[in-house]
Amino acid sequence: MSEDLRIRLLADGDWDAVVALEHDAYAADGLSEGREALQSRALASPRTCFVLEQGGTVRGYLLSLPYPPLRCPDLNRSEEAVFASDNLHVHDLVIAEDLRGRDVALGFIRHFRERAEELGYERISMVAVRGADILLRLLGYRAHRDVAVPACYGKRAVYMSMPVTPG
Repeated sequence: MSEDLRIRLLADGDWDAVVALEHDAYAADGLSEGREALQSRALASPRTCFVLEQGGTVRGYLLSLPYPPLRCPDLNRSEEAVFASDNLHVHDLVIAEDLRGRDVALGFIRHFRERAEELGYERISMVAVRGADILLRLLGYRAHRDVAVPACYGKRAVYMSMPVTPG
């Protein structure tokens, strides 16, 4: 990862930037959740939610929370429960468009996996949207096509997971 990029825990003052990035990434596909739902996910696990900062500006974020394996949050509802699980679900990962394709996301994911291992999680899951399952397979994620993903994720959504520590 570039020297001018820094990963840190998400802070209260980051929400305007996070909401703007999320809207830019997902609104056109009808996948944008809005501030309340995003914040509910971060509140469930503040130690596993991060921002990517460049020159003091939030340029990306990753929201994750413990979630039962083979299940995922519904985009249309805020989180009301905090689950005890050894599965850490990446709910959302967004990188500013001008930073995409420069291995920034890979560095962010690598940092996230290291943190998940430090915290004792055994698995990482996520729902791949808009064809991202192709890239995630290359990173070691396995598709679970038998898992029903809520329709709010779109037609091409695929639930995926991998062990935190490759075996």
